[in-house]
Amino acid sequence: MATNSLISVLSGAPFTVTAENTSLNMPGSNQTADQVKPTVKKLGGVGRGNPYYDPAAFAEVTEARFGNVGFNSLRGPGLFNWDFGLFREFAFSERWKLQFRMESFNFTNTPHLDLPDGKIADGEDFMTITGTT
Repeated sequence: MATNSLISVLSGAPFTVTAENTSLNMPGSNQTADQVKPTVKKLGGVGRGNPYYDPAAFAEVTEARFGNVGFNSLRGPGLFNWDFGLFREFAFSERWKLQFRMESFNFTNTPHLDLPDGKIADGEDFMTITGTT
C-alpha cells in the first residue's frame, strides 16, 4: 500500500480599499479610501451581512486629495489545500497486475475564499466575501 500527499498553505492575497474617484476628478484611476480608526479589526465573516474586516474603519475621501490607506495594506483569507492519494497493487503473475487507486483533490473539502469587496461605494457588500476562487 502506498500514499501520496500534497499540502498547500498560503497567506491571503493583498488588496487595497478604494473609494469613489470623484474627489480627484481623475476618471479611470483608483482613489484610496481614508482609514478613520487607528486599527482595522479583522472580523472574519463570510457572506452578505458578515464583513471580513470592520467596514466602519474606512470612509470616502471628501476633499481633492488621495486617501490615507496604503496600497495592498490588507490581506484576504489564506488558503489551505490537501490533495491525497492511496493505492495498492496486486500481482497475479509476472505479467498481470491489478491496481486499486483512490485520489482526492481538496481532500478536506475546504473552501478557497475570494478577497473581500474593497470598494466603499458598494455599500452593504463592502468588506464582505461573497465568492470562492
